[in-house]
Amino acid sequence: MTTTISSRDIADLTADDYIVLGLATCFIKEDGEIHQVEVIEPIPSAALEAIFKGIPTSYKLAYATTLGNVLGGDTLQKPDNFPHNAQFSDDFEQRVVAAARTYKRRESATKLIPLSTTYTELNYSTERKRVLNASRVVTKDDNVKQHPNTHKVL
Repeated sequence: MTTTISSRDIADLTADDYIVLGLATCFIKEDGEIHQVEVIEPIPSAALEAIFKGIPTSYKLAYATTLGNVLGGDTLQKPDNFPHNAQFSDDFEQRVVAAARTYKRRESATKLIPLSTTYTELNYSTERKRVLNASRVVTKDDNVKQHPNTHKVL
């Protein structure tokens, strides 16, 4: 599946710039039920380094590629090793460009996963579910009780 992308301002990047894409397990809440979806997201260098230290993550795999392989032409190109039902994340184009810039600043992170390789030995966990369309409802019970002298001049 390909998605049309808008014009982009990425003069500081080239098609050969390194990027890591992750396949994340996320959830969508509809009519009180939670449905699982697989989302393709760019992984910035700091997040990749943290994932390599063993933190639990919703990523099933991480794939190293180049910016040109993903943003080729006028459409987003899904790598072959991602499932056909996986979809690109919201604001994917902006996020992948931002993530590519993080690898230009921390070139040591590009050595974690060699180019055109898939890394699957992640600490995969969905214990803390990533709900994509979650909304927070703030109530009076959320207010913090303050000491009576907080706003008085003593």
